[in-house]
Amino acid sequence: MATIFIFHGTGGSPEGNWFPWLKKELEERNHTVIVPALPSPDRPNLEVWVKSLQKFLETADKNTILIGHSLGGTLVLRMLEKLPRTIRACFLVAPVSEIMRNDFDSLVSTFINHSFKWEKIRNHAKSIVIFHADDDPYIPLSHARRLANNLDARLTVIAGGKHLNASAGFQAFPLLRDSVLSLCEEHQ
Repeated sequence: MATIFIFHGTGGSPEGNWFPWLKKELEERNHTVIVPALPSPDRPNLEVWVKSLQKFLETADKNTILIGHSLGGTLVLRMLEKLPRTIRACFLVAPVSEIMRNDFDSLVSTFINHSFKWEKIRNHAKSIVIFHADDDPYIPLSHARRLANNLDARLTVIAGGKHLNASAGFQAFPLLRDSVLSLCEEHQ
């Protein structure tokens, strides 16, 4: 069974969006699911967020799956740069990977103000999957395409999904659940 972490983004919480639903769905299939409350979500800081997760980073192994929504996806990328070993997979949902040219840029600057170490990221996750909508109001689809290219990741584009959050109707996310479960079955 996998240990699965789900990370929220800016202004988020473990109770938001599809996180509680996915946690329940995966736990019903005997996976361990951890959805931490990241500090100061309205004023995110990469160093503070990574430090708050240090004990989890130390336990990550070949059975670990990281899932991040929005800035939580960016957090996953930064964690993969630092991990001492390879994990099973990561799923990035509407991830921030570059300047968006909107009001959120100042909030995410500590996460994107320096280059990503693409090779380290690729080497620390056996599988990388990105979900992005064709009409995300914050993060252009072109960003997700560049990210997928840099990571050699599989990109799934969801028509009309906006930011793939609760306000876009995503209080459940069966496609993500099925992708996670399919990957878990492959590695049994």
